[in-house]
Amino acid sequence: MTPQRKHLVRDFNHFITCYICKGYLIKPATVTECLHTFCKSCIVQHFEDSNECPKCGIQVHETNPVEMLRLDNTLEEIIFKLVPGLREKELQQEIEFWRRNKSKEKVDEDGPICKRAKLDNEEDDKGDGDYHRSDPQIAICLDCLWNNGQMGENIVKGLMKKYICCSSRVTIGTIKKFLSLKLNLPTSYELDVLCNGEIMGKDHTMEFIYMTRWRIRRENAYPMVLEYRPRIDFG
Repeated sequence: MTPQRKHLVRDFNHFITCYICKGYLIKPATVTECLHTFCKSCIVQHFEDSNECPKCGIQVHETNPVEMLRLDNTLEEIIFKLVPGLREKELQQEIEFWRRNKSKEKVDEDGPICKRAKLDNEEDDKGDGDYHRSDPQIAICLDCLWNNGQMGENIVKGLMKKYICCSSRVTIGTIKKFLSLKLNLPTSYELDVLCNGEIMGKDHTMEFIYMTRWRIRRENAYPMVLEYRPRIDFG
């Protein structure tokens, strides 16, 4: 058998580094007009002075090029798997940044960020636990899509407190767990969570959904609304 060739991380650097800062892509954001990808912070800062792609020079948008960015969470996960310790390093740097600037209002340049409100099912911090409180925060509204007993379902109801503020990195999977706890659902009970009528995947983050599903169709609408319902079995 022919021995398999081992690849080094540097063999993939062309695909996982930012054209602007030359470092590994952090929160990769792709320009929809030309499909070139940069660190989110790098390209947003670039668009403050120019509306052209820094790599190919194409005009991205006449007035607001940031609207043409789409986050690539899949690529981010690939990079974190390829580069040992990168995720932990970036998280620590982000925590340190917010600690240095904790007296300032947290505002993200390309999405609505709010001050952290503790979720009802969370315990107070113990020890050095951060519980993602140092992350940029986003406000969401959790609306019950079915509350009329259709198909015999009356276990899924509206929340008494449907407005929450959470980390922009929170996934749909975590939102489902939160809903299950608040609604006292059986562990085997499945929910669908939707945005603008589209079912969201369990690994989608709030930031990704806001940038790719909510903002492009509901400009300036805040907070972001997510709807939940019993899972529909089309089989």
